[in-house]
Amino acid sequence: MKPLLLLLSLALAAFAHAQQVSGVAKDESGTALAGATVSLIKDTSVVKLAVTGANGAYVFSGFKPGNYKVQLSHIGYQPVASAIFNWSGNDIVVPELRATKLAANLASVTVVARKPLVEVKADKMVLNVEGTINAMGTNAFELLRKSPGVLMDRDDNISLAGKNGIQVYVDGRPNPLSGQDLATYLKSLQSSQVEAIEIITNPSARYDAAGNAGIINIRLVKNKSLGANGSVNAGWNIAKHAQYNGGASLNYRNKQVNIYSNYSFSYAPNQQHINLRRTVLDSVFDQTGGIFDRRRTHNIKAGADWFVNKRSTIGIMVNAMLASPESNSFSRIGISKENTPTDRILVADNNTGMKRNNTNVNLNYTYTGAKGAVFSLNADRGAYDLNSDQYQRNYYYDAAGQVLQSSIIYHMVSPAKISINSVKADYEQGFLKGKLGFGAKTAWVETDNDFQRYDVSTSGEALDKDRSNHFAYKENIHAAYVNYNRQYKGVMVQAGLRAENTVTAGMSKGLKFNGTSYESSVSGFDRNYIDLFPSAAVTLNKNPKRQWGLTYSRRIDRPAYKDLNPFEFKLDEYTFMKGNVNLRPQYTNSIGVSHTRNFKLNMGLNYSHVSDMFTQLMDTTEKSKAFMSKRNLATQDVMSFSISYPFMYKSYTLFTSVNGNYSKYKADFGAGRQVDLDAFGLNVFVQNSLKFAKTWTAELSGFYNAPTVYQGSMKGKSMYNVDVGISKTCLQGRATIKASVSDIFYSMKFRASSDFAGQVMDFNFRQESRQFKLAMSFRFGKTGVKPAKQRTTGAEDEMKRVQQGGGMMGN
Repeated sequence: MKPLLLLLSLALAAFAHAQQVSGVAKDESGTALAGATVSLIKDTSVVKLAVTGANGAYVFSGFKPGNYKVQLSHIGYQPVASAIFNWSGNDIVVPELRATKLAANLASVTVVARKPLVEVKADKMVLNVEGTINAMGTNAFELLRKSPGVLMDRDDNISLAGKNGIQVYVDGRPNPLSGQDLATYLKSLQSSQVEAIEIITNPSARYDAAGNAGIINIRLVKNKSLGANGSVNAGWNIAKHAQYNGGASLNYRNKQVNIYSNYSFSYAPNQQHINLRRTVLDSVFDQTGGIFDRRRTHNIKAGADWFVNKRSTIGIMVNAMLASPESNSFSRIGISKENTPTDRILVADNNTGMKRNNTNVNLNYTYTGAKGAVFSLNADRGAYDLNSDQYQRNYYYDAAGQVLQSSIIYHMVSPAKISINSVKADYEQGFLKGKLGFGAKTAWVETDNDFQRYDVSTSGEALDKDRSNHFAYKENIHAAYVNYNRQYKGVMVQAGLRAENTVTAGMSKGLKFNGTSYESSVSGFDRNYIDLFPSAAVTLNKNPKRQWGLTYSRRIDRPAYKDLNPFEFKLDEYTFMKGNVNLRPQYTNSIGVSHTRNFKLNMGLNYSHVSDMFTQLMDTTEKSKAFMSKRNLATQDVMSFSISYPFMYKSYTLFTSVNGNYSKYKADFGAGRQVDLDAFGLNVFVQNSLKFAKTWTAELSGFYNAPTVYQGSMKGKSMYNVDVGISKTCLQGRATIKASVSDIFYSMKFRASSDFAGQVMDFNFRQESRQFKLAMSFRFGKTGVKPAKQRTTGAEDEMKRVQQGGGMMGN
């Protein structure tokens, strides 16, 4: 009976393995090599992947006839490949593959890898911008502008996939700035400091719930090499004005400590041109002008990690930015009645000096248990020192612009301080054949803004008590979360729940004239609310080459503190800005479906419903004057899709993505003021790279944004951009020289229009976007990594879990 069963088993095995390519992998001594990766390759493309079993065997099936080869790779071994063979549907046994160990007596090895320009993962897209040619000589804000699916409006507000609530993180930690302050910070962050940009559209419960469009995490460069090493770099850009930047890093790492530091400086003047035509009732304001900005920025990053033992790591990291931007604007506004000649001309000059300094300190501790349990503790403190010193000159002339009729000059000083502190603890361990993570965080933010306006005359400056204001704001957020994920047979399930308690208080102080004298005027608000934010993801991965995913999340966007200040700020003689104490948080529920095919083609479809959406509107006051204010639009419904595909042939790589969205905005403010807009958006992103002659690389990249709607009320026109560049490595790969031209067709111009509350506005804006850039960098010291396993720092462990979509990061 046993021989019969054995023969039957052999017959069934032979039948099951018909029409297959199989083989065995061994090391140089003839021992079976288990867990090695085997690739079935046609031409230069990987058709199938397999992993060797305990006996070193591997099998391929289910592919088309043709010429193939098999390649074996394994950690610590030299890759080895078979000869090319022809497979026409018959059973083939590949000759035994034997891998040779890497030389064990090497002190270190240099690993050269071609990191893909763009990686699409289950929950995020990663743009590896470090070292790319077309990213040089620019800043983090411009890197985001050119990222797939990311849009900027005329006020530098950032939106993603048609939604304007985006939360920006730096090294896995949320940045408290928003609006123009956030844009200024990102423009002051050199691209040479940025390693990668992660666009996370469906964050899990471990992340803060803020950011209805998702999270953009900017990962800064950090040392990973052993021994002493460093680098220096310098760059020069030229358009109408010359820009320059430079930097240096110095690092040391061994088995006990990792010490790292870098410094960079940039000077970036930029000329901008603005045309704005505004019609309010029967008055027309036709404005032309320009803005000349100068940004001087110093960036410093330093830190140390101490590997206490095999399980514990203690670290400290300090980031500092010292920035002193300047802005000088000039505008000429022709004022008239509709369909009549110009009645008078307003010439407005503005000179603004700013200070944008910030320091952030992180203390961290990580403990890794014997069975994979991980505990981490993080304490963060950030201090932001912001100041604006602005002179506004307004001169009214006759229609010919020759006779001065009147003038109004005022001086505005606005110092602001922001303090953000947080403590969070996270724990993750195996549980019920999956991973259970939970944690808690408490964060408290305090802001203090003292706005002083002075009327300027020949006799000096006098405080305008009606238009000066002091605003203080406090926000405490206490959060706790739980997250669980488990791989079942062919199905990965992840579910989480985050609870956040928000306590806010704002107080605006000023002086109000009561008819005879000025008296103190105080107004404020207090809020206390608790929200639950569930999230879930299901991935069908029985066939890894054809995966489907389903996701759901609920998120929140809280108003920025400046948008809550009820005081009325005067921007110029006809434009005001006012906060809104009744501005409520906006909430978003999102559900998405995704499909990945052959590890390359990625497709996604997402639906989001935003309630109490807030946006900036231009309203009217005193008949012909306009004021900007944030309001809660009633609803926004967004349908979005994304398609991306990477292609690689020999030394050529291509990544292309298409992101589209449809948004429905609808609101009724009464008195005939309504918003009812259908908005379509389309973004196409393409990145090409070609390596040739061993040391040369060329890049061509670009994007196209179709007409869309910004901030729920402004209709934007199409925009596109193309960059081209080339680089060469020399001195045995330690030095790199790069040259590029950005916006070669000079097509980066913002054009938009709006029609709300009786005000019709047409706007266009452009800057020095076409630039020739030249950059050089040199690396010195040790750059290798020892083959032996090295311990990672607490911050590295935490970032790795975030990048892999795993467990804890309760930011």
